[in-house]
Amino acid sequence: MAKKNKILFAMIVSMVLGYLPWYNFSAVLSFMSKEFQLSGSDTGTILAVFQIGYVIVVLITGRLADLVGVKRIVFWATLLTGISSTAFIYFANGFYSILALRLLTGLSAGAIYAPGMALVSNWFGPNERGKALGAYTAALTFAYGGGYFIASPLAAAYGWRTGMFWTSVPVFLAALLILFFVEDAPAEQMVDRDTTTENVKQTVVSPDVKQAPAGGYAGPTAITASYMGHMWELYAFWGWIGPFLVASALAVGYTEVAATALGGRLAAFIIMLGAPAVWLLGMAADRWGRTKAIIVGATCSLAAEFIFGFLYGSSMVLVTIVGLWIGFWVIADSGIYKAGLTDMVLPQIRATSLGIQSAVGYSMTIISPWAFGKMLDILNGGANPSVATNWGLPFLMLGIGGVLAPVGALILRRLPQAQLMANGKK
Repeated sequence: MAKKNKILFAMIVSMVLGYLPWYNFSAVLSFMSKEFQLSGSDTGTILAVFQIGYVIVVLITGRLADLVGVKRIVFWATLLTGISSTAFIYFANGFYSILALRLLTGLSAGAIYAPGMALVSNWFGPNERGKALGAYTAALTFAYGGGYFIASPLAAAYGWRTGMFWTSVPVFLAALLILFFVEDAPAEQMVDRDTTTENVKQTVVSPDVKQAPAGGYAGPTAITASYMGHMWELYAFWGWIGPFLVASALAVGYTEVAATALGGRLAAFIIMLGAPAVWLLGMAADRWGRTKAIIVGATCSLAAEFIFGFLYGSSMVLVTIVGLWIGFWVIADSGIYKAGLTDMVLPQIRATSLGIQSAVGYSMTIISPWAFGKMLDILNGGANPSVATNWGLPFLMLGIGGVLAPVGALILRRLPQAQLMANGKK
């Protein structure tokens, strides 16, 4: 196995273990909301503050990674994520302590993903970068689902603290993997274009089109705008799919314990289905173009959001089928935004650029989960999300905001810098 593939494998495993705490709060929400009397607005605020932590730190660490080395940032961020998530178990005792501790976890986790994407992209050329970043994002997706899959059943059987404990401890193993099995790419490995004979023949990029900063930032701006629509839909869907499934199970007659366990497991499967999706669509984007892949993935997910929430009270089979469809497509295009951006900027500013893109995109994840919770409160009189009955408009709102993703991709196709992506396959 080539060295770069070994490093990619280590990064994938560390991501699976290191991001388990991301949705462990959502996984045990039904128990915590009951114990601490959390409303839909409270929950939305907690989810939003967690994302604020991510946005605050990703801008700083993106630039810092370009200056001091990416591995160092990823290691310390992973270690601090484990510490802050474990501290939550012992010190969370009300709304404000939950808010503060989830903020700390978000601040820590915010320094993992974007620098990690820069580290991976530095080892792989454009014609295989979509596949590599898709695999890394697939690991992220698997970790999100794993948080639900592990925490929900354990919380139902032993309490929410046990559920969160077993999604926090593995993070320390992730830090050790990064420390001993990952390294930064040497300067000569940080290629801008695939220079093999076969791929040079396939390249159709005009020599007048240059990467940022020399070529300007029109292309990076367009793909970042597209990413904003993607993130508006994605993280609110992931953050609220568990509570929605629990509420749907309660509506058709499940007990609270059974509904919580079932909702958590289904949410895990729905989220984890995105893991092969993001790898497959990332690989497809290397072959038939970044913007084409974005348009397909984004359109397939947002169209289903228009009807999903209105299925409350329907058969759990139907709810699950539509949820699985969204789960597959909602994340499928996620790695492509990163791959496209790294194609259009010079290696020396990759981590910085990814940090900016992540900060701008994740700013949507501050607003959309909160707006979802606020609308849920308005429609249901401030009831506990587990017993809310009106979910249609909140999910519809996610689909409407998600329209920016394919629109941004269509705009990008008309810009010269789009030719830089995947050696000319825009």
